[in-house]
Amino acid sequence: MKVFCISDNIDTQMGLRLAGIEGVVVHKREEFIKTLEDLIKDPEIGIILMTTIIVDLAPEIISEYKLNLKSPLLVEIPDRHGSANIGETIDSYISEAIGIKI
Repeated sequence: MKVFCISDNIDTQMGLRLAGIEGVVVHKREEFIKTLEDLIKDPEIGIILMTTIIVDLAPEIISEYKLNLKSPLLVEIPDRHGSANIGETIDSYISEAIGIKI
């Protein structure tokens, strides 16, 4: 099983490369979707890391894949250029799903 990163900046991609994680840098929605589709078809890829800015390029597609795919695991990661409110996003998803605010 391999881990792969789709990033919007070279800093994140190079940092993960130093840890042994291959990756690419993309900036356009079409480029991102094509890369993601190619990675999903690769049976060796088990985890796809994506920076928050990349996820924001196509959130509806990411949500659909997360709900319907068993593999690979799609993971949003923050990068050094901004604060991602991933915790707040998760809280809102849970609150929406169960119907109470946590």
